[in-house]
Amino acid sequence: MEIERKFLIKELPADLKNYPCHVIEQAYLNTNPVVRIRRQDATYILTYKGEGHMVREEYNLPLNETSYYHLKEKADGIVLSKIRYLLPLEGELTIELDVFQAPYEGLFLAEVEFPDVESANSFTPPDWFGEDVTFSSQYHNSTLSTGTDRPQ
Repeated sequence: MEIERKFLIKELPADLKNYPCHVIEQAYLNTNPVVRIRRQDATYILTYKGEGHMVREEYNLPLNETSYYHLKEKADGIVLSKIRYLLPLEGELTIELDVFQAPYEGLFLAEVEFPDVESANSFTPPDWFGEDVTFSSQYHNSTLSTGTDRPQ
């Protein structure tokens, strides 16, 4: 089970380059339900995500490089590219800050995963976070991959 909230970012932290990051490429074989393949650095993953916004099922299975590229040829829509920065937050939490590449350059989204719904509901975001888009399908990566309903 994945429990997360998602936010637009007002401004990127000035010291962003000081944090660990991953180079991510992901493509969608299906968007309802979500079936995604991801290359994160040199790791390859197949993911199934159930319906929902803040709380939803998520299953990850390892792929090898050959399988990833084979499935990538079958993907629909836009292959998303982004750099994900990992910023520590209060307690055990981590901000996963995604800086998107073309065609979504200029889009910055932060996700924070929580151990339970109560923690997610009581979360107070840092001042540099913008609008809470947790319940907006427009900002799901699967929606972004379709190229429709582009965020402004």
